[in-house]
Amino acid sequence: MDYIRDYTMYAAIFGMFSFSWFGWAQEKPKASWRIYIGIASGIALLVCLLGVYLSINNWNEPSALSDKTSFTAYLITVFIEFFVAGTGAFLFIRKKQKEYVAPWIAFIVGIHFISLVSVFDDPGLYVLAALLVAVSILAVIVAPKLRVATSAITGIGSGTVLFGFAVLGLIRYFSV
Repeated sequence: MDYIRDYTMYAAIFGMFSFSWFGWAQEKPKASWRIYIGIASGIALLVCLLGVYLSINNWNEPSALSDKTSFTAYLITVFIEFFVAGTGAFLFIRKKQKEYVAPWIAFIVGIHFISLVSVFDDPGLYVLAALLVAVSILAVIVAPKLRVATSAITGIGSGTVLFGFAVLGLIRYFSV
């Protein structure tokens, strides 16, 4: 079943988190990257706002989260994600290894989408999960070689992946 409200929320939420990841990418990228990261961040914000507008206009449409069991599973997944991501970030900071915080968060966010596949009945979220996990691993490998912060690589990669899925939400919405 197509849940057009969910597609609009994909655009809003993935657009917002794309904007956030591009913001985090500004920690210590190459100076020449800053303008492009800023432009990407601005475009992600515009997609987010379009998603918010469409979500408000389609608020009474069905959603996978209209089902109480799905909504409960969604909340449990998100609470676990926040707890695990926050605990890991705290431990990395405490051990003075803050360079691993952004990749850790991207890794946990990626893993959490595996649980959401059944909630939204959307196998495409497996692809999102795999891409975010790959970004988190590649950031740890690539960032030192490029002499940039791991958050720069993680932010650019995660921002790009989430932006792609925000746009996919819009495409799915306009295709229904």
